[in-house]
Parts: sequence; structure tokens; C-alpha cells
Amino acid sequence: MHENVTIHTPDADFPRPPREVVQALADLPVANIGDAMDRLGLLDSRIQSIWPGGRLAGPALTVWTRAGDNAAIHEAIRIARPGDVIVVNGQGDETRALLGDLIGARALAAGIAGFVLDGAARDADTLGEIRMPVFARACTPAGPYKYGPGRVGVTIAVGGVAVNPGDVIVGDGDGLAVIAREEAARIARAAQEVFDEEARRRTAITAPVAG
Repeated sequence: MHENVTIHTPDADFPRPPREVVQALADLPVANIGDAMDRLGLLDSRIQSIWPGGRLAGPALTVWTRAGDNAAIHEAIRIARPGDVIVVNGQGDETRALLGDLIGARALAAGIAGFVLDGAARDADTLGEIRMPVFARACTPAGPYKYGPGRVGVTIAVGGVAVNPGDVIVGDGDGLAVIAREEAARIARAAQEVFDEEARRRTAITAPVAG
């Protein structure tokens, strides 16, 4: 670890929602989750999966790093718990990739559920092959610096939305939603109701007309 990297939660011991709540959200489209949150809490639409079909869901382990530097991301991987999503405020920088396939493989082995980067990534094809979900603002072949400074486990801003450690992150082909940890169970129920209502409406549209 570089001496400039400030670690606020070295044991990653912050509250996380129950796994069944995270799974309930994971099973729902992000669009329905967004509707259940009054269409707030949705990240900038430029932050998308860097490979087709990427999906993720899990509690956020937050990282705030200098543009183009991934020293704090390495520390986050070290302290992450299985199922966490590492969410990074990379200051929106698109000139240096904050991670690639080597970090992706390490994260996969550690059981990390994926990454959200307000910044860039690289090795998109290989990350897709190993099925490590990465949502990023851009891809670039240019690699990162590793000097810090950075912070792990603090409130950050990503894609125009505040993210706290333990908030639930859900991503699919439409983009990403941030659900406050203390609201996660309620939003899961509300989003399921939205999903069920839309399913009923689709059935009514496609049902044959009698007579």
C-alpha cells in the first residue's frame, strides 16, 4: 500500500443489506428500480457496461481516487468482502484506465461482484471473457498510475449520484441505480410491484381480442 492512500475502513466493517434484499434487487430491471425511486438515484447514462450483457448487484465499497491512479482500488480489493461492488470516483477522467483484466481476475477470485468507475477501464474483451462486470465512462488502452492519494470507504459522488458504503448498486443494459442501504428492502418491494404491473399491462396488450 502506498503511504499516500488514506484508508478509512481497513476491515470493510460497515453495514450491508441482507443478501436476500440484494438478490431481490438483482432480479429486477434497473428501469423498474428507478421508477420505484421516483426516477432518482440513476447514474449518468455514459457509465455503461464495457462488454455486452454485463450485469451486477451488490453493496458498494467506495473509492475516491486521484484521476488516472488506482492505488486505492488495489487497497479496496484487499479489504472487500465477497459480493461487494467496488464503486470508484475517478473524477470522470477518460485518459487513463483505472483497471484492466489483471485487476479483474484478482477481483473475480476474491468474489467481488463487479466495478463501477466514474473513469475509464481497459481490456474490455478479456473482462467480458472472464465475466467480470465493469461499468465505466470510457475505455482506453492507457494504463494507470499507482501513487495515490485515495480514500476507501467514504461517501463519494459517482455519475452525479452520492454513494455511501453499503448502498446497493444494480446495473444492467440500461445503466446503473444506487439504492440507499436503509431503503433497499422497501425499494425492492416497490420495484417488484412496478415489474408486476408492467407485466400485466404487456399481457393485456398482447391478449387476443374476444369476438
